[in-house]
Formats: sequence, structure tokens, C-alpha cells
Amino acid sequence: MRSSLIKVAAFTYFLMADTIKQFDDALAMCRDIFSKKLYDYGASWRIMRPCSITDQLFIKAKRIRSLETNGSSMVDEGILPEFIAIVNYGVVGLIQLKEGYADATDMSAEKAMEYYDGFVAEARKLMIAKNHDYGEAWRSMRVNSYTDLILAKIQRTKQIEDHGGMTEISEGIDANYMDMINYAVFGIIKLTE
Repeated sequence: MRSSLIKVAAFTYFLMADTIKQFDDALAMCRDIFSKKLYDYGASWRIMRPCSITDQLFIKAKRIRSLETNGSSMVDEGILPEFIAIVNYGVVGLIQLKEGYADATDMSAEKAMEYYDGFVAEARKLMIAKNHDYGEAWRSMRVNSYTDLILAKIQRTKQIEDHGGMTEISEGIDANYMDMINYAVFGIIKLTE
């Protein structure tokens, strides 16, 4: 019995180490895109209010669902770039929650990347904790389940925004953004395996 438990623990540790590497690789891909877009556009997203970020996340998740359902696209971009966009808009949402929105691009690329790295580190830490507790359950899920969970998190976020950011018992907008980031990263991993 004891040796069986040790084998299960060793296998779980192996999977978790693989998950962390895959997670880091997916985040590196997202960071690269974020950095390049930051170079092209600056922090133009600074003018967006959090509810507009939530709507942008909705557009991206809705497009993924449409592609999953219809199996075809009239725009030459697939599901993978949309999951990357969800990660990056999730980080933008967290920045906007922390800093508030602005009337102009008022953040340097260096500061934006500093925030990006900080929020991604928080999302990674959350993933590790939840992945430990849920025992790598995400690996047995379908990619379209991540899409549906992201859409559900968006609906929750909209409801919280409609309540002025207040909740009685539930996690706040920031926690929902973090979960969206992590589900999108799982989608990226599954699509690039």
C-alpha cells in the first residue's frame, strides 16, 4: 500500500513539473506577443475602463466558441491567438483594476512589462496551488471546456461590474481575471502539445 502511494506521489510530482514547464512556455509566448504589441501601439489600452476589458475578453472567448462550434473561420486567425489574447487582456484588466483607466497613454513600456510580469507570476502561483488541490484535472478536460469556463467567468465579472464591483460572498473581478488567464494558458498548452 505504501509503495503504491509513493508511486502515485512520484507520478503526480512528475506531471506537476511538466505542467509548470508547459505553463511557463505558454506564458513566454504570451509575453512575447504582449511586448511586441506594446512596441507597436504603446499602452493604448490605458484608456479602457475595466468593463471594456471584460467586453474585449468576451469577444475573444465568443470567437473561440464560434470556431469550435462552426469549425471554420473567415478571418485567417485560429483559436490559439485568441487564447493568447485572453491571457494578455486578462493582465491588462488586472493592471486597469490596480491603476484605474487614463485619458491618454500614460504608462511606459517598461512599467507595463513590470506589471505584466508581476501579474503573470501571481497567476502562475495560483495555478500551482489549484493544480495541486485538483490533481492535474485540467489535463483530462477538453479545450472547449476551458472556453465555456472563461465565458462563465466573464458573465460573473459582468454581474460584479453591474454591482459596482461589490460581492456578498464571491471572489472579486481580479480573481475572475486570474482564472481566465489560467484557463486560457491551459488552452494554449493543449493546442501546442
